Amino acid sequence: MNTPPAVSWAGADPYAVALRAGRGPLFLRRTDGWLLPLEVERWCARADAVDRAVLDRCEGAVLDVGCGPGRLVAELAARGRTVLGIDVSQAAVDHTVRLGGQALRRSVFEPLPGEGRWGTVLLMDGNVGIGGDPRALLGRVARLLRPGGLLIAETAAVDVDELSEVQVVDGTGAEWGDTGAGTGGAGVFPWARLGTPALLRYAGRAGWRAVGQWTAGGRRFVALRTRSSRSASSSAEPANSAALISSQRARKPSVDRPVADR
Repeated sequence: MNTPPAVSWAGADPYAVALRAGRGPLFLRRTDGWLLPLEVERWCARADAVDRAVLDRCEGAVLDVGCGPGRLVAELAARGRTVLGIDVSQAAVDHTVRLGGQALRRSVFEPLPGEGRWGTVLLMDGNVGIGGDPRALLGRVARLLRPGGLLIAETAAVDVDELSEVQVVDGTGAEWGDTGAGTGGAGVFPWARLGTPALLRYAGRAGWRAVGQWTAGGRRFVALRTRSSRSASSSAEPANSAALISSQRARKPSVDRPVADR
């Protein structure tokens, strides 16, 4: 059994500071110094028209992996949908809960509620890069979804297939552990940047079926479905979905006891 990839930016203090402030600047910095700006302001705003169009495609109960400050979880909850966000940042989880969503501080590679029964998994805002190992992430998502379940992933705006080591840094250029600044970089962790062609290649090799790809507002998306002889219906909630979410009201349930057991 492969060891799960390291938890991404679990201790990224600049990330927590930026989420609490609702603004950046914030970047992913590769070890060669290249910076990727992170869209903190958009993440902390309400779901926009592009987001809402993505959410219109969701089926059944929805798991938002790397939910950040929770705009998508909050939007789905306001629609009366069954939805749970997970994030390794406590600041992100707290923000999501304040918006009225349900969220847990958890890595996607840890035990999660409702495994094998989610209708849709979301990997938005570059979260297809979590763990720096697309094969491992796609395999894990397949185990979270019900047979025939749906994955909606946001890909990079350019054709790229890049696996690298990165840090979260703020605009000061300070690194984690510096004493001269209140915020700085976090520890180095693996990350991936995938354009649509790269994600489709990984997905095809892993047995996924592509069911859609589109561009909106300068952002790119892919919809993938697990292969199954059982069809998934966009109008049907999985069994016990209400119990699944009602069980999340405790902030940190035991990972040894999955909820909504059949």
